[in-house]
Amino acid sequence: MTRYDDDLALALRMADEADAISMARFGAQDLEISTKADTTHVTDADRAVERRIRAILAEERPDDGILGEEYGTEDRGGSTERQWIVDPIDGTAHFLRGAPIWATLIALAVDGRPVVGVVSSPALGARWWAAEGSGAWTDPAQPRRLRVSRVAGLSDAVLSYNAIQGWDGAGRIDQLIELQREVWRARSYGDAWSYMLLAEGKVDAVAEFDLKPYDMAALVPVIEEAGGRFTSAEGLPGPWHGSALATNGALHEQLLERLAR
Repeated sequence: MTRYDDDLALALRMADEADAISMARFGAQDLEISTKADTTHVTDADRAVERRIRAILAEERPDDGILGEEYGTEDRGGSTERQWIVDPIDGTAHFLRGAPIWATLIALAVDGRPVVGVVSSPALGARWWAAEGSGAWTDPAQPRRLRVSRVAGLSDAVLSYNAIQGWDGAGRIDQLIELQREVWRARSYGDAWSYMLLAEGKVDAVAEFDLKPYDMAALVPVIEEAGGRFTSAEGLPGPWHGSALATNGALHEQLLERLAR
């Protein structure tokens, strides 16, 4: 038993309920789609999933705070030490087009450090989870522990850059081009799936810009418990700095150096 076992169990139960809601709306002909102020899309499924998670937390963890993509921050009980961070459907653009690369992201941060993370992708039939000190795992039917790769040189590495628009917006297109020349393979696998491929050892590094904390928080424990490393592009820890550099650890300093040029 570890300190966060009960919180992880709760996160997994919430993911079960989220999956039931999202899959019932996935591919629905009457899916309600609207555009938010930041020009991103939101569906009735996004909102329904987050409302259900908030309702469960209100009952199970009434003193914990919440940060969610659709309904913002709620500090309950006057304490910000423990905060659940939720992206009800990460990859809404995929979801509304009927592509399966989307996930519900559920994290618990304690004093700003993500210590529990669940990434549930029901359309892919996949789930990944971790809690600090408990390892990172996948496949609920036959749990299998995750380990990052041991690739130590960029010339042998697979890089996922996720969205070229994010690199462009950050003024880093030249860096991306140089990295693609230096690594073995560069692909845009997309959204949370890229990071889970990293945790499984199938991708060696992921770098991405223009992110929010709820895009990243659940990824951090999974990657770190799998033996990897997660920082911002500037090397700052955690999901709070608007960008992500996730690696197998062996490649991290090399990539930080290139991103600092």
